[in-house]
Amino acid sequence: MPPELVEVHVKSVLNRVCGMGFAWSVNPYRGCVHGCPFCYARRTHWFLDEDGVRGWSTRIFVKVNAPQVLRSELARPSWKRELVAVGTATDPYQPAEARYRITRGILEVLVEFRTPASLVTRSPLVLRDLDILQDLARRAGLTVCISLVTLDPELARQIEPNVALPRHRLRTVQQLSEAGVRTGVLLAPVLPGLTDSAENLDAVIRAAADSGAHFVAHNVLHLGEVTRDAFWRFLEARYPQLLPTYRDLYPRRYAPSSYRRQIALRVAQSRNRARFRAGTVLQPPPAPRQLALL
Repeated sequence: MPPELVEVHVKSVLNRVCGMGFAWSVNPYRGCVHGCPFCYARRTHWFLDEDGVRGWSTRIFVKVNAPQVLRSELARPSWKRELVAVGTATDPYQPAEARYRITRGILEVLVEFRTPASLVTRSPLVLRDLDILQDLARRAGLTVCISLVTLDPELARQIEPNVALPRHRLRTVQQLSEAGVRTGVLLAPVLPGLTDSAENLDAVIRAAADSGAHFVAHNVLHLGEVTRDAFWRFLEARYPQLLPTYRDLYPRRYAPSSYRRQIALRVAQSRNRARFRAGTVLQPPPAPRQLALL
């Protein structure tokens, strides 16, 4: 059954972000049809008194005026062209984007105001906008991250029920990279007992390198409000034998630092063995240097 699409008009779309590697974010939708049980953004449905467990992937809020609002926000004299992250709390290329083209409109505004951006998606639909992605890369700078946590199609279908299979996402990485867009694989979230083995991590990283990825980054699952409920339901239905492991690892939101260090070491070792041979990256020309007055 297709999700319910709820069109909304927003007053603001540019969000200030603290404690991350970027200062601003933009999300063209609220909710995500991909339905990944581990999605940390499920709690954002709470802000609208919506069910983030059952309704996260069945009721999608479409910010139909997002590009126009963003244009007004970036036109302010105070805007300093800081990096904007697109799709931090929803997939900007979920199926609704094929109809609404809101993400494309947002990218066009970023190009207009020469604002650098990063973008995260699990969808090959991103290739539809290759022209504007190249333009943004040339004019301001752009990084695209394709999320991929396993090459096993059966496991991928369980943990990412409505997402393109791994081989399609790797093909997307290859095509973006060949087009000169700085593209990486985001190995996130790493799921204890499911995708955290050295063999799985190594396979994803080698496949990323072979597909032309410029880099691989990773993050370990964290279980905040709402997401914990959704993921517990997933484990009870699919992997009840893992429930004791997760109860030990997640008395709180984050896994223990010792576990996170172990995963970081595995990823680093695999990354060092892989051969990343990505080609030339499109990027804006260097800013002219200001000559000192004597």
